[in-house]
Parts: sequence; structure tokens; C-alpha cells
Amino acid sequence: MYMSASGGISLPFTAIRAESFSLGPLHCAAQPSQAASESITQDSATMADIDNKDQAELDPADMEDVEEVEEEETGEDVNSKARQLTVQMMQNPQILAALQERLDGLVGSPSGYMESLPKVVKRRVNALKNLQVKCAHIEAKFYEEVHELERKYAALYQPLFDKRSDIVKASYEPTDEECEWKADEEEELTVSKKEEMKEKAKVEEEKKDEEKEDPKGIPEFWLTVFKNVDLLSDMLQEHDEPILKHLQDIKVKFSDPGQPMSFSLEFYFEPNEFFTNTILTKTYKMRSEPDESDPFSFDGPEIMGCTGCTIDWTKGKNVTFKTIKKKQKHKGRGTVRTVTKTVPNDSFFNFFTPPEVPESGELDEDSEAVLAADFEIGHFIRERIVPRAVLYFTGEAIEDDDDDYDEEGEEADDEEGEEEADEENDPDYDPKKDANPPAECKQQ
Repeated sequence: MYMSASGGISLPFTAIRAESFSLGPLHCAAQPSQAASESITQDSATMADIDNKDQAELDPADMEDVEEVEEEETGEDVNSKARQLTVQMMQNPQILAALQERLDGLVGSPSGYMESLPKVVKRRVNALKNLQVKCAHIEAKFYEEVHELERKYAALYQPLFDKRSDIVKASYEPTDEECEWKADEEEELTVSKKEEMKEKAKVEEEKKDEEKEDPKGIPEFWLTVFKNVDLLSDMLQEHDEPILKHLQDIKVKFSDPGQPMSFSLEFYFEPNEFFTNTILTKTYKMRSEPDESDPFSFDGPEIMGCTGCTIDWTKGKNVTFKTIKKKQKHKGRGTVRTVTKTVPNDSFFNFFTPPEVPESGELDEDSEAVLAADFEIGHFIRERIVPRAVLYFTGEAIEDDDDDYDEEGEEADDEEGEEEADEENDPDYDPKKDANPPAECKQQ
């Protein structure tokens, strides 16, 4: 996700699953540090001193015999010394850092070959670039058709989402058949364990029945979803939670056919004491066409801007502002007065009042960062939260994400184990020569 030349935020999502977009890494070209360069020079000088010392200790009378042996074993000796030097270098973290910096500096560096081409070849390259621009326009049409396909299937999903909403807000009570869920084999428990859990659950249910009436629907469904997702829970404040307990549904609405590409998020609330709105909306305007000034930057639809809505807060219930009191002392008379000020307050409901994008499309860094985060959240709600809400409520979707991270960690551990095994099996590896252990291994 990044700002384009036209001021939009690019969403490089795929045609099949739009949520597969990712923030690209930034590569910075860097030269090796002075300390690392000096380390390379010192290691090379050390190896040269070792060679000179070995030759100085030989008796001149024996040089002919030695030279004959060296002629026969030159290849083996050179390979052995090369391996020793390589092992020593690979054990030096400063050298490794210098090499990594040098490799990073090569990423994306122009070779200079283009500048050396004759004019007639450059002319043909320009023809290829014109073809690339036409490809970008075809790709834009592809994404427009993807949007149409999303609209079509959104209509097929909606009856299921409506029924989900009815169950959550207790407008519909599912049948026994609808409530039956076959657990996976891994989740199945032994008969004795099941009986034990049933008995325990029965006792707990009886206690709850004594304390309060049977709850309706699924209480705090969407609040729990928000609290289970880091991206959303970071936005929540303690004073937001009582309001979000009244949230009954979230719907995604796509723009009508023939209209500019856009989508809206609609938040449905039951009557509450905080505001009179029953629906809060957030609309994201999109564009799927290459920028004429920079057509090669096109990487899928861009979010060009977003608009929120006005929340009709009940007097004294607006959580997006807070009142603070300050004491001011008069310099001359020394009298003290108390001044009351209303200042912005952190709240999830600031989501409905995003920064406005000026007609020029130019934004300061702070506003650009706020909008980029806003677009990411809106996109995530549209593509992940609304379609899979129950899995975020139960935590199963989050567990799947955690499993992916665990697999990466296990792979990293395996790689480290392989490296350690390689060192143990290397006949030329000498731990005593490892003069620069990793920084985390040094004792303080």
C-alpha cells in the first residue's frame, strides 16, 4: 500500500483474494561500514603473516625438496587455505554485515547498460515501453471486471450474512439441526471426558440461570470480534466498549453498475443512549486506471479518498472529545482562574471523521500516514472481518494466523540447526580461531 503519483493509495491485491496485499519492503543501498572494512583488511593481513612466518622457518638447504612437494600439492594447499579463510570470514559477524550491506546495495542498482545502447536500440526499447503502457490499461480493465464479479457474489453472500445478523441480535432462533456442529477428529474427546465436561457445564449453566435471565442472541458479538483483532483493538478505548456493545451488524455495499468504483462499510446499531444514528457509514472511493504522468506505477486499484458521516451524539456522550480544566494565574494581580477547554480524544469513532484529501491531492506526512492506516483498516474490514466474523469471534481465524508464524519460526530453527551441523562436520573448522563470537554471546 503506497501513495501514487496522483495522490491515491495503491492496493496491490490479487484477483482471487484481495486481502493478499502486503506492504513492500524498502531497500536502502548502503556501503560497508569502516569497522567492517578494517576487519576484512586485518584478517587478510593475518593470513599473509602466517604464510610469511611458515616460509621463514624453513631451512634454505631444504628449499628444493620443499618446492618439489609444493609443485605436487599446490592445488590441495590452495583449496585448504581458501576453505580456512572462508570459514574464518563466515565466523566474523562484522565481515558478514559488510557483505550483507554490499549485497543490499546491489539490489535495484541500474547496470548502466541502457545508457550504452545505440540510439536505434533505444528507439526499439521505447516501443516496448509503449506496449507496457497498453498492458497497464488492459490490467486496469481486468480489475474493473473483478470489481463487477465482487458485486455479483456479494449479492449471493448477503442472505447468509443477514441470517447471521438475525441470530446475533435474537431476531431468529436457529433450529437444533442448524446448531449441530461436527467437530474435527482432533477436537473429539473421550467419552469420560465428555461426560465430565457436560456435568461441569450443566452446573455452571444452572448457576448462571439463577443469577440472570437467558441471554438473547449472541451478546457483544462484534465487540468481541474487534477486541480479538490487533488491528482493530488498537483503535478501541475503554469508553468505546459500552457503545460497541450496541453494534448489531456490519455490511459492505459496492457501487452500482456504471458508477465510479467504490465501496461502503455500514455499521448498524440498536437504539442506544450515546447517539441517535441507527447506521454509521464510511465510503471509500477507488480508481482503476493508470496515471498518465506515471503509468508504470499502476499496481491495481487505488483508494483515492474516503468520507465518513456525521454522528448525532447525545449531549454529554460524545467520546471523540474530552473536557479538560486548566488553571491560569494573572501575572499582575496574581489571581487564579479556571479555564475549561474541549480537546480531541482518542476513540474508535474517529474512524468516521477521516482527514480530507485536498483537490491538489497533496498531503502532509501525518495526514498521509493517517489515511494509509485508515485505508488498510477499511480494506481489512471489507475483506476479512465481514466475511469471516464468526471465526474472529471464536478466535479460530487468529489461531490460523498464529500457526503460520509458528511454521516460519520452526523453519528458521531448522536452518540454524543445519548451520551448526555444518560447522561440526567441517574438518577445517577450528573454534579457537573464532575470535569474534556473536555480540549476544559475549559476557557483560
